[in-house]
Amino acid sequence: MATIETDYLVVGAGASAMAFTDALIAESDVDVVMVDRRHAPGGHWLSAYPFVRLHQPAAFYGVNSRVLGNDTIDSVGPNTGFYERVTAAEIIDYFQRVLNEVLLASGRVRFFAMSDYERSPSGEHRFTSRLSGETTTVVVRRKLVDATYLEASVPSTHVPSFSVDPAARFIAVNGLAAQSGPNSGYTVIGAGKTAMDACMWLLDNGVSPSAIRWIRPRDAWLYDRQYFQPLDMVSWLVEGVSLSLEAAANAQSVQDLFARLEASGQLLRIDTTVEPAMFRCATVSRSELERLRTIENVVRLGRVRHVGVDYIELEDGSISTDAQQVHVDCSADGLRREPARPIFEPDRITLQQVRTCQPTFNAAFIGFVESSRDDDAEKNRLCPPNPTPVRALDWIGVTIISQRAEDAWGATPDVSRWLNRSRLNVARGVPDHFDEPLMQTAIGRYLEFNAPAVERLEALAQAHE
Repeated sequence: MATIETDYLVVGAGASAMAFTDALIAESDVDVVMVDRRHAPGGHWLSAYPFVRLHQPAAFYGVNSRVLGNDTIDSVGPNTGFYERVTAAEIIDYFQRVLNEVLLASGRVRFFAMSDYERSPSGEHRFTSRLSGETTTVVVRRKLVDATYLEASVPSTHVPSFSVDPAARFIAVNGLAAQSGPNSGYTVIGAGKTAMDACMWLLDNGVSPSAIRWIRPRDAWLYDRQYFQPLDMVSWLVEGVSLSLEAAANAQSVQDLFARLEASGQLLRIDTTVEPAMFRCATVSRSELERLRTIENVVRLGRVRHVGVDYIELEDGSISTDAQQVHVDCSADGLRREPARPIFEPDRITLQQVRTCQPTFNAAFIGFVESSRDDDAEKNRLCPPNPTPVRALDWIGVTIISQRAEDAWGATPDVSRWLNRSRLNVARGVPDHFDEPLMQTAIGRYLEFNAPAVERLEALAQAHE
């Protein structure tokens, strides 16, 4: 059995692991070993459906050291007027280049693909090659970095929670692009962003809205992409945050809060007659939203229990189907919601969210904080774990944690400097736009409502405990 030594052992090589490692070696002279069970870096992107695009602008995704895409604004298509969103293929290529040309090229990172990590009962770190069966022991001088705690569940690898008749025409969303031959229509199963992507792809490829049936057990609150734009459009970002804080500060109840957020354009919903019960940071443009609304055959009878040849059983009833209907599974959960645990511990770092729903930024920030401080208590003060939102009510909790973290960062000079040079920080460059009227109004509103908003949200959260 071989033995190697390193400062940091990073388990996982997905987007967050790559962003963390990139930031860590940029800020400190350390050695890193990365281990992943897959054949290449990129995590869930390696198993993504072929037509998926990054839901946020590429301009603040990936790693700090390398631009993803071209930082350009799209002029055609549903993303017109917004910074480009890249494809899964582009992201996979990007992370491979980052690994080869940045991390490995530094001489301070080693990558072991196709390997399973385990910790022995005695606390020994080791990994075993899935190809050769050879086991390697790793002596970790500083910390283990767990980049798998919030690992995504993706459609191509998850097992549905319901049963399926073998004779039913049933596919994961990954198989949608390979469909051919006659069918009687498409039944999309799921209420999240994957289901929205599947519906949009079908519409974009000429399928009539009347040929799509959407089983949507719960509706979700959605972000408007207009308010999540970086660089030359960063004033819209600050405008959106300030409008959310104003809504929160003036909210008289939870119901009133969501009504105000919707009225100010900060949260959207597909069906304005249905109160959303879910919030998972899904982001759409207004044009995408209008197209999704053209699908009128929406089934709201709870979760699917069984897909048969001629019927679908749901929690609250059943509906008919037929042997030529294509049933598209989009029910994977995406990012897991796990209990918050301290990000920094004496011998361990557990990568988690801090700022809401920006995984690579959070990972890079954690890497910077690890490299710039010795005290774990101080590190955890700057990096409070922010559990993945699922319920609509979770908007309140994640916003409280995000805003308190932002306040702490703004009061810490070296953190402020790092934020302003980090390409993963969507708010980078705000001072460069102070002369814009929209920015001036937004900053004034932000300063007026930030503290009262957090105080009011905490009161609403306590009332619903």
